[in-house]
Amino acid sequence: MSISILKRALLVGAYLKSEAKKETEENLEELERLCDTYGLETIQKMAIPLKKMESATFFGSGKIDELIALCHEEKIDLLVCDDELSPHQQRNLEELFKRPIIDRAELIIEIFAQSAKTREARLQIELATIRYQFPRLKRLWTHLGRQTAGGAGFTKGAGEKQIELDRRTLRRRLSQLEKELEAVASVREVQRKARRRSRIPTFAIVGYTNAGKSTLLNALTQAGVVAEDKLFATLDTTVRKYFLPNRQEILLVDTVGFIRKIPHLLVAAFKSTLEEALYTDILLHLIDVSVPTCERQAQDAMKVLEELGATGRPIITVLNKIDRAPSPLLLHKLRLKYPKTVQVSALHGTGLDQLLEMMSVEISKLRTLFHLKIPQSQYALISELMREGRVIASSYEENDVILEVEVPSSFEARIAPYQISS
Repeated sequence: MSISILKRALLVGAYLKSEAKKETEENLEELERLCDTYGLETIQKMAIPLKKMESATFFGSGKIDELIALCHEEKIDLLVCDDELSPHQQRNLEELFKRPIIDRAELIIEIFAQSAKTREARLQIELATIRYQFPRLKRLWTHLGRQTAGGAGFTKGAGEKQIELDRRTLRRRLSQLEKELEAVASVREVQRKARRRSRIPTFAIVGYTNAGKSTLLNALTQAGVVAEDKLFATLDTTVRKYFLPNRQEILLVDTVGFIRKIPHLLVAAFKSTLEEALYTDILLHLIDVSVPTCERQAQDAMKVLEELGATGRPIITVLNKIDRAPSPLLLHKLRLKYPKTVQVSALHGTGLDQLLEMMSVEISKLRTLFHLKIPQSQYALISELMREGRVIASSYEENDVILEVEVPSSFEARIAPYQISS
């Protein structure tokens, strides 16, 4: 049975220490939003204290009996566990509950599959799905009702052989997907190299899922990127050109959102997409200040950036949805914690002028101001400087061009012979 046709869900999360209860409750709130994104109705959420995690069933027998009774009483279709379940725990629980049991990882993979639009995203999702399913194949085989007994001579032994056949099929498909994604990654690398060669400053818009990244990209560039009030509305990288008010050309890269406890299978599958943050000049880190857990979401996003090795990049922190911020105190705390902060409402266009000004300032820090006297015979160099840099002033002196220009420091060696004192 596919969970997509199920509706009524019971959400459970476990904690071992009392001080972890609040965090578990916050995780369950987010799990409810994930269920809503997928189309499941949350009937009840339960934060469950555990003395220890049972290796066979995760929960103790007393709590399992209580949950089974609740499922019968509330006509629950499936149980969603916020904690990652091992394959045998999942199988054992389904035998006891007589209904599907899924964990956060499986739910997120299902949502990604639902949201994937491009070929690359679909390949990445299929790769993550197969890696998730493989150790659970026996559970899936019975769970999906594929086993046949009697008639046509099928027996339990034949069923076991069918599982082995499925394993071989999955291994072949896994190998094929990895090769196809390697080819896609090569194309992406070519695109990155082209962007680096162009020397156009690049900004990656990063942050927690549903922070407003696509909305900001649309507000600045009218890109028409899907921007829904759902988790993971965007899975694909979008790159758009944009001109700052000072006519500086830049590239804006919209990236897939981060989330707490993201399955490692998805991180591995979306590695090339997530790494877009590594190959940019400056990061725009969006924080949705309208949600109560925004401070923790910001920390989680920064942790993902750290794991990717992207925290060495200059970062502008964008406090988004300020029209819905619960208090000025929260904004003050975030401004103190994160330097180079600007407050905006991407949806309503508030604060975008200040953001663009800060972006211009950050670009200028990547560049150096040079005063040059270049013979007109070096027209190719002059043309390149005017294209790649920002010309402050220009004039002509006999057969020379006098330039005051701001360009990337990588030009320094080439233009050293033409520098003059200001």
